Amino acid sequence: MVRRGLFVGRFQPFHKGHLSVVEDILKEVDELVIVVGSAQYSHRIDNPFTTGERLVMIRGALEEAGIDLSRIWIVPVPDVHIHMVWVSAVEGYTPRFDVVYSNEPLTRRLFTEAGYEVKSIHFHKRKVYSATEIRERILKDGNWEELVPKSVVEFIKEIDGVKRLKDLIKSDKV
Repeated sequence: MVRRGLFVGRFQPFHKGHLSVVEDILKEVDELVIVVGSAQYSHRIDNPFTTGERLVMIRGALEEAGIDLSRIWIVPVPDVHIHMVWVSAVEGYTPRFDVVYSNEPLTRRLFTEAGYEVKSIHFHKRKVYSATEIRERILKDGNWEELVPKSVVEFIKEIDGVKRLKDLIKSDKV
């Protein structure tokens, strides 16, 4: 029987820390379901990229890293905003999974209460590899490119993501 893991994130954007976590998890499971959370949100400071854009970033980064995509499921899941039904919503959007990988306390609690095995993620340079840090560096014209895979840098530039983020900060102040 295939052992399948679940990894939930917003991936705003997908960075080298996320990639390291995926590589770590794939050492323990046969397949991995990557849930792109908050799938309904985009064009906001904390969620600047669309679900489709995040899917492209993740797939490109995994391909760039030489990860066998036949072992990966990438599934968008919108927020439910009702904790008691969130696990059921995730189950409804994803293939069956056996183990959940998360350090986020609420996610861990909800999946534990639903009877899942929940494992902690080994963070890789957490203070550096943070989507919040990357977005802040983009806004301050800092070196954000070193924190994301090359394919993600290229894609963000292709969609003019830097300008989008800067425009979003301006519209927040209006």
